[in-house]
Amino acid sequence: MEKQKWILPYVNQYRRLFVLSLFLGALTILLGGALMFTSGYLISKSATRPESILMVYVPIVGVRAFGMGRAVFSYVERLSSHSLILRILSSMRVKLYNLVEPQVLSLHSAFRTGDVLGLLANDIEVLQNFYLRTLFPAIASLIIYTVIIISAGLFSIPFAILLAVFIGILLFVGPTVSLVYVKTNNESIKKGRNQLYQQFTDGIIGISDWIFSGNHSKFINNYIKKEEDLYLIESKKQNFVSWRDMINQLVVGTCVVASIAWAGGLSESGETSPVFIAAISLAMLSLLESFLPLSGEISEITTYQDALDRLEKIGKRPSNELNKMAAYPLPNTNNLLLELENLTFGYQQEKILLDGITATVKQGEKIALIGRSGSGKSTLLKLIQGHLQPTAGAVRLGGQNVVKNSLDMTKWMSVLNQKPYLFNTSLMNNIRLGNPEASDEEVYQVCKLVQLDDMINHLSNGYETNMQEAGQRFSGGEQQRIALARVLLQNTPIVLLDEPTVGLDPITEIKLLKTIFETLKDKTIIWVTHHLVGVEHLDRILLLDHGVFSLEGSHQSLMKLEEKYRRLYQLDHPF
Repeated sequence: MEKQKWILPYVNQYRRLFVLSLFLGALTILLGGALMFTSGYLISKSATRPESILMVYVPIVGVRAFGMGRAVFSYVERLSSHSLILRILSSMRVKLYNLVEPQVLSLHSAFRTGDVLGLLANDIEVLQNFYLRTLFPAIASLIIYTVIIISAGLFSIPFAILLAVFIGILLFVGPTVSLVYVKTNNESIKKGRNQLYQQFTDGIIGISDWIFSGNHSKFINNYIKKEEDLYLIESKKQNFVSWRDMINQLVVGTCVVASIAWAGGLSESGETSPVFIAAISLAMLSLLESFLPLSGEISEITTYQDALDRLEKIGKRPSNELNKMAAYPLPNTNNLLLELENLTFGYQQEKILLDGITATVKQGEKIALIGRSGSGKSTLLKLIQGHLQPTAGAVRLGGQNVVKNSLDMTKWMSVLNQKPYLFNTSLMNNIRLGNPEASDEEVYQVCKLVQLDDMINHLSNGYETNMQEAGQRFSGGEQQRIALARVLLQNTPIVLLDEPTVGLDPITEIKLLKTIFETLKDKTIIWVTHHLVGVEHLDRILLLDHGVFSLEGSHQSLMKLEEKYRRLYQLDHPF
């Protein structure tokens, strides 16, 4: 019933245009049949050498009329059906926006970014094909099926029953069998591809281990075997499609031969003229061709099903639940405690990345989060921001569950990334993104704090200087200071630093870190880094390894008690 909310309401809303499109579509097919009927009659009648040109003049006019009518009505049908689809898509996008907009701060905790982008950019478009390629042709085929059976029944009940059985194979049996078989194979192919992608990614990441262990040939052979298994499934699917299409063509041929035999019998008994044999058979061939694409289009329902499932998940959260979430009291900024409670996370079909992490960060505390690449440091930051939903456990800010209560984390946290995006506009506009309501004086003040004011004042256009695309006009250190000014203007109690000094030379790095710690001295800082320069100024250091915090303590205590940390620090400070 939920899925029908994305289909039936729009059919009912635009029912007049929907009926008009169906009528024009069916009429186009019938005109094609009438064109072939008249053409067959004209050819046969001309072969008998009629006594007068008038005997073929009317069929000639009919051929021209039906030919032109078929083209005209086909064009009008395209206009009406596409107008209908565009109206439906417009309404769907409005509905989707109204569903997404109130949940924009909580959606990312329930869906991966790719899923949300798929909803906005792809799934609505996919439903366009459902209407144009599946729903309209299916209903039009039912109309044509009814017309053929009734027309044949007016002349011969047994022949009508025979056509009902054979055309029923094209209309009902073939699409049903095709849907079931293709759906099963598509699920197997999808699962197989996911496994291959995962195995390939793991193999690339651990390629040195495979080579050093001498088992790289085993990995390659195993990967090739899975590829062959997947190829076998796809080959079976293609073979099925080929056999299905051949059987459909045989059914059409059988119906045409049956029509010729029936018309020949009528002619032999004197009930009709022999010239109608070709007319009836050609008309039947034209009409039955409209049923051939149906099995293939019906089998694509699995694609539409995936799109509808994602849309359904978006629509399941009721508005009253959102109102309840908005009713939660805001965290107390006087004691903004950040808690990680048994935090566990792992993407589907992937190993656990974070395994039962528990930690508490007090207000004003400075934390360094270190660990090897791929250990989950950046993922942990995304969980803290509420961008990902934990598999188990919770992230709490001021006692409130970040995901469950749908907190607007932009009010409490700001982020300084490795490569902050700077827009192709003025310096003033880029910095003011941190707080669009900030005055010019406030922008000048934060620029002084991050030691940018002298550099900016020496520019020809000062704060109105254009940064160019991605801030390429300025050096890496200057770009980070501009981003830091933006963070200061945002003025959140917690600042997340995601390796902001990556790619900077040592001197620039040290200067930038000094500026960061001086300007953020009253803030809570969680600093993700693989470089230990400056960690001695922090309150605590957490080493993330194999999904858990394997080391925890101040720089001084870890240097005294932990040999592993001493080695890491010495490697980073060789002199």
